[in-house]
Amino acid sequence: MIVHRRAVTAVLAATTLLLTAGCSSGGGGGGGVLPDGANSASSSGTGSGSSPTHQAAEATPPAKGSVKVVRTVAEGLKTPWGLAPLPDGDLLVSSRDEGTITRVDGQSGKKTELGRVSGVSAAGEGGLLGIALSPDYASDHMVYAYFTSDSDNRVVRMVYDEQKASGEQLGAPDTVFKGIPKGFIHNGGRIAFGPDGMLYAGTGESGNTGLAQDRKSLGGKILRLTPEGDPAPGNPFPDSPVYSYGHRNVQGLAWDSKQRLFASEFGQDTWDELNAIKPGDNYGWPTAEGKSDDKQFHNPIAQWHTDDASPSGVAYAEGSVWMAGLKGQRLWRIPLKGTAASADPQSFLKGEYGRLRTVVSAGGDKLWLVTSNTDGRGSPKAGDDKILEIQVS
Repeated sequence: MIVHRRAVTAVLAATTLLLTAGCSSGGGGGGGVLPDGANSASSSGTGSGSSPTHQAAEATPPAKGSVKVVRTVAEGLKTPWGLAPLPDGDLLVSSRDEGTITRVDGQSGKKTELGRVSGVSAAGEGGLLGIALSPDYASDHMVYAYFTSDSDNRVVRMVYDEQKASGEQLGAPDTVFKGIPKGFIHNGGRIAFGPDGMLYAGTGESGNTGLAQDRKSLGGKILRLTPEGDPAPGNPFPDSPVYSYGHRNVQGLAWDSKQRLFASEFGQDTWDELNAIKPGDNYGWPTAEGKSDDKQFHNPIAQWHTDDASPSGVAYAEGSVWMAGLKGQRLWRIPLKGTAASADPQSFLKGEYGRLRTVVSAGGDKLWLVTSNTDGRGSPKAGDDKILEIQVS
């Protein structure tokens, strides 16, 4: 039965990839986004160019949006990093430094620690980072996690048994993928299952900039894997999990309503980026930071000075990508027309809640937003860290 299910999954995934990303080969990658040079934007200007095939029938959101904080869902979280909504409306939250996963009641905010993930080695920017639910969570109850171990960054999965006593509900982690370079900085860490049922992981170059351009390295990449941890069918490079490369540190992954992938990226000293991801493409680091005239690199659709963003999580809602800023201490809205910014990025909540780590769709016009003030770089206030429910337009 397992072999049969994998075969069906592979066929469906390959078909989906061809429909949404086009055929891909070599470093040029596939279709599904605008050509290089037609999707560049900055916080002081909008993107140029358009794609008739993808944009003609798409509604463009208003140039200006809005954000309303509906409520504080939970308080008193320590170094929260990843967030995974459960089917019943509750939330799973990972703690980077504690190595624990906590269940938060979506209505009352009550926190229940489910257990500590064994093997986590927290230091610097490493620890227990992104979490995601299996696409078959209703039947397999699997929770996936990306974490830093003593030797590498890796992806594991665990059974979440809600019937067991509190503190014993997480099963032993089963490693599905390992060998991602680790460092005191730039560990990446965001994982998410895409519309194709495949597992995507954003990695960092661990402070070794040369890894980003090395397609044989797992550092400075976006990886695309099967749920079992194999290179996903239809990937741009044969027998490789690498989906895109030339990244410095990817901590945000989100798909729009047309199943196009967007990713946030930390710059060094000059430009942070939001990128539309095209399979097989090179995003420039360390040669390029932000927009480049070099045609071999895929330009960002928007860029920010690092003091204004330092982006981590991203989510899609109401025709826009929403991007959480750490150093920038604000939430950015990037309205889209296809894979270009349709208007200048707009910021909200500047300085009101401190550092913002993670933003996740809560359905419709609602988002979950997670602060990050207890991570050693923020200035914690009463109640930090928090999960907020916000309404956006």
